[in-house]
Amino acid sequence: MYLKRLRDLREDNNYTQKYIAKLLYMKQQQYSRYESGEYEIPLECLIKLSKLYNVSLDYIVGLTAKKKTTV
Repeated sequence: MYLKRLRDLREDNNYTQKYIAKLLYMKQQQYSRYESGEYEIPLECLIKLSKLYNVSLDYIVGLTAKKKTTV
């Protein structure tokens, strides 16, 4: 589920894979492999992406439908 959410979040924010890859200090091809599920995305990248998109990690990985958690 997190693969679709990552792609949807990126597209909803009008970001390209190249832009996201640059933020994560990698090549576009590597990020594409993460987004397609060919490779598992590292936790540190998921944390950076959750901050970029202003959503919780629980939302990204599909544990909740709420984008943000309340504390």
